[in-house]
Amino acid sequence: MRREVFAIYTNKIVILALLAVMLGCEIMLAGEVSHAETATANATVTVAEACTMTAIVDSAHSAIVNPGQYVSEIGQTTLKVVCNDASGYAIYAVGNANNEYGNNKLLASLGGTLNPTYDIATGTATSGSTSNWAMKVNAVSGAYTPTIQSDTNGSFASYHIVPTTYTKVASYNAVTDATIGSSITSTYAAYVKQDQPAGNYDGKVKYTMVHPATETPAQPQTCPSNKICYFANAGNTEGTMGQQSITSSATTATLLASNYSRTGYGFAGWSDKYDYESNPNAHFYGPQEDITFTAGQYYGTNKGLPLYAVWIKSAGSLQDTSKVATLCGTGAGSLTAAATDGTANLGSVSALTDQRDNQTYAIAKLADGKCWMIENLRLESRDTVGDNRFDSSITNQSLAQGYGTSTTYGNFSGLADAESANFSNSTTANSLYYSGTQSGEASIDIGTTNYPGYRMPRYNTTNTSVRASSPTSNGVAMYSYGNYYTWHAAIADTTYYSSGDHGTTSLCPTGWRLPIGNQSTATNSFGALSVALGGPEGGATANSSSTPTGAVMSKAFRSYPNNFLYSGNFYTSSAYNRGSYGYYWSSTANDINYSYYLSLHSSNVTPGTNYNDKYSGFSIRCTVSAGA
Repeated sequence: MRREVFAIYTNKIVILALLAVMLGCEIMLAGEVSHAETATANATVTVAEACTMTAIVDSAHSAIVNPGQYVSEIGQTTLKVVCNDASGYAIYAVGNANNEYGNNKLLASLGGTLNPTYDIATGTATSGSTSNWAMKVNAVSGAYTPTIQSDTNGSFASYHIVPTTYTKVASYNAVTDATIGSSITSTYAAYVKQDQPAGNYDGKVKYTMVHPATETPAQPQTCPSNKICYFANAGNTEGTMGQQSITSSATTATLLASNYSRTGYGFAGWSDKYDYESNPNAHFYGPQEDITFTAGQYYGTNKGLPLYAVWIKSAGSLQDTSKVATLCGTGAGSLTAAATDGTANLGSVSALTDQRDNQTYAIAKLADGKCWMIENLRLESRDTVGDNRFDSSITNQSLAQGYGTSTTYGNFSGLADAESANFSNSTTANSLYYSGTQSGEASIDIGTTNYPGYRMPRYNTTNTSVRASSPTSNGVAMYSYGNYYTWHAAIADTTYYSSGDHGTTSLCPTGWRLPIGNQSTATNSFGALSVALGGPEGGATANSSSTPTGAVMSKAFRSYPNNFLYSGNFYTSSAYNRGSYGYYWSSTANDINYSYYLSLHSSNVTPGTNYNDKYSGFSIRCTVSAGA
């Protein structure tokens, strides 16, 4: 009868204290003018956002109705909301009999067996030749009474039909007083015709509170035969996705990466249930996980497979070391370690926002016990003009962790123009260009000269020819693929002769780092994750002949909530392998020319033990610094 929808941020208190030091000796010089030194101590308090709805059953929702009789006021429930969202909230209602969305009938249970022949449909519940039942919602008097929406009769003095889709029954466009709250009551009525069979009839109405008041709750969708359909499952999202075809004889499919984005939320994968937050039967999938099913399972009218984006609201800042320590620790409030079979629930996933550009990323404690960002990095710098390129006139926009704010080197991340439909050598993007010999420091090149062929594009949010309206091709740039980075850009290093591990500077947020790569499982982050997922010892290549096979390990890496993607790579101004291979930089160089990386294919996983050219454009995943 109720569902609580709430979001809680951890309070953050930052106090800069003024320290006064007094010396026990005073010397007065002739002609000295006495003066006072002053300083200011600033205090910043961030108030958490929290909205909850509770249901109080005032009287039982049951009644004995004689044939030919009308009974009203069948039970009463008070729904009380306390919400500090200044944009208010709204309450929606929908029939939910037998836990089926939109089912607004009273189900006939005759002799303990459901008999749909005698189900009681919803109606005005007053009289007639057929049995029917109805609902009524009233405001509770008081200063915090919500605005009640009109029913089909224009007044809530009478009962009305239980809706088959979510219908707004109350809203409030301001903050509620926690000591009083804001309440509505719901009750029901029924009319039973003379020949209605005796027995029990059960129905449900589901109430959902959302905030802000302009938000709408998620609803189930239909999908055509032999299709996999991808739905944003929220109102305030960007991006579109097409349908994925499957044949009637198919038994497997590789899902598509997400092309949706939502401000303030991290994308954690796909679910087969629209109400995954409260549905115990919801299953979760990685963005490009391999799924299995029986042949013909999704064949028939509207019998395709609808999948819904799983959104996780930001719980704070990626740079908040205290918050990260709590989520990634072992005490109260910590995340649950994800299962190795990809069936982990939402308890292993959270989301945090990068303070540098306000991008939100889903994070999870994976099978290795470490916290990882489970989305590819999308970091980009912005100039005052808004064309997303490095601007040397801005002296305090350094995006590199552990690096200075020098306009010469501190901002070299310089990330990048949007990738156009025909990316060319004249398109600027993020790269480090080494002019002359290999003995000098890197210079930032954001122009269209000086070897532009090794610049990398950023993910595209607005160019519809790239962030396509029907992204079903492997060559389409997806939002989830993120940006591509040269290795030097990834580690925030401006010296050509970079070798060994670089754990102190990177494009990862403060407190996070690039995974370590090399030949040793003991220190190889990708290798340790591979072993935790059941992979080969020593971080060795998992291929078609290994045990488990490369296909098994590839699925494990792509399963929820690991969520590694076939985001491909960028090399000499062209994109390669998107939708079929994934490449992720480690922090570790093999020598001055090559660095270790994770490689991912449908039949092969190389967990950080191979190396490639540093100027290749690969993806980035960040993990926590401690114990990485």
